[in-house]
Amino acid sequence: MVLSDADRALIAAVQDGLPLVAHPYAAVAALLGTTEQDVLGRMARLQQQGMIKRLGVVVRHRALGYTANAMVVWDVPDDRVEEIGALLSGEPCVTLCYQRPRRPPRWPYNLFCMIHGRTRAGVRRCLEGMIVTHCLQQIPHEVLFSTRAFKQCGARYAATGAQPAPREAAHG
Repeated sequence: MVLSDADRALIAAVQDGLPLVAHPYAAVAALLGTTEQDVLGRMARLQQQGMIKRLGVVVRHRALGYTANAMVVWDVPDDRVEEIGALLSGEPCVTLCYQRPRRPPRWPYNLFCMIHGRTRAGVRRCLEGMIVTHCLQQIPHEVLFSTRAFKQCGARYAATGAQPAPREAAHG
């Protein structure tokens, strides 16, 4: 699929986030010189065509007081990754869970889950509860607490500061 200039302008306008106003799509439409209905229609079409995979929220967890954050890495038998991943991702304290390839000999881990907590002790309690609840005592793992925070942002598809394309002319 080829993107139109108007589609590219829309992607550039929303990639840094929607405006925090009562009608964010109307605000985007005003920026682009179009209508809210046009923006919503384009967004829906871009999603249906797979050009936009998903819309999500980037939560600034540290600003909310969740400063004890740990990535727990697991060395799960390959035939159990999907099962254990589903169990871990269902836990309230787990904010994401995903599989990655092992990198032997130094990195045997293939399942990763992020736990955000207010204290390290709270994160450890959550982890211990998950291990007991799901009988994971025999699964090797390590807890890697964050020591620095990096800027969180979504994917970038248009150059920063890209100007919206002019409004398309109506064809009669």
